[in-house]
Amino acid sequence: MAVNPVRTITKSTNKSIHETREFFSSSQQAVRRSNGVNLSIIIPSRNEVFLTHTIRDLLAHAVGSIEIIVNIDENWPDEIIKDKRVIYLHPGTPKGMRYGINSCAAIAKGIYLMKTDGHCMFAPGFDKVLAENCDDNWVVIPRRKRLDPENWKIMDVGKPDIDYHYLCFPERGKEHDWGMHGVMWPQRALERIDPKYDIDDTMSFQGSSWFMKRKWFTDFIGYLDDDFYGSFAQEPQEIGLKTWLGGGSVKVNKKTWYAHLHKGPKYGKMYRLTMNDEKVIIDKHNRSAKHWMEGEEPNMIHPIAWLVEKFWPVPTWPEDRSLWVSPI
Repeated sequence: MAVNPVRTITKSTNKSIHETREFFSSSQQAVRRSNGVNLSIIIPSRNEVFLTHTIRDLLAHAVGSIEIIVNIDENWPDEIIKDKRVIYLHPGTPKGMRYGINSCAAIAKGIYLMKTDGHCMFAPGFDKVLAENCDDNWVVIPRRKRLDPENWKIMDVGKPDIDYHYLCFPERGKEHDWGMHGVMWPQRALERIDPKYDIDDTMSFQGSSWFMKRKWFTDFIGYLDDDFYGSFAQEPQEIGLKTWLGGGSVKVNKKTWYAHLHKGPKYGKMYRLTMNDEKVIIDKHNRSAKHWMEGEEPNMIHPIAWLVEKFWPVPTWPEDRSLWVSPI
């Protein structure tokens, strides 16, 4: 019997994060019986123009056993790919990015878990290279290039590839919000061009793609907390800081790459935000900074000052350690 590649979730709920985790836990137990997939690729999406291009690219360039699980947060794509390795989920009504990540991860069967945006192109054999360089407690970020989506090729803009990000200092009065964000760190890239840094520590990351052992996500990071962070804000900070301060590492892998579309005004944001949404996101950024600066996350073995010192000097962070406090 042919496998139906399309699965839909149409029941709309407003479950708390605790109820959602219980659902995810029971779903995981059910799928563990039918493992055999090496990598589960999850794509949270909403009205993505290049979603089908991304899925076809992943299928073409993976060399191992993969499954692709896509959360369709609003409108179905024009084309549904009928391939037993591709699964579509739909929550019925828009739930946001974190819900999309969590719902896809809940049914994932792979040894490894990779998240990608729905507008990315990948290097041939990306899955093999990432899996060969991933310890149990690592989050790995492939080197990032820039995507020309209309021609589905790497865009040459005369700038280097993106390997490193730092966390900017959480400071009152900053533009937009006072929180911590992953900011491109070209100076660190220039200092670490030797091949011995092909697998290297990075303080933070941008969030359009990450890779780890599935058990690190489910058993340590835990499903992403949309109660505290909201549906969209601070995904790299939640994952990256839990990993670094919990005893793991965040790595860049320069041996492989993906190309990401920075949408800008031409393509716009698919997760459309109202003025009230923007206010909520600003509040979530600020509260996240307080949470991590004041050491409120349970089960961590390091304070955030340890991470800053590890990468010191870090742009925007003041020399005076007494200023390393919550902005709110």
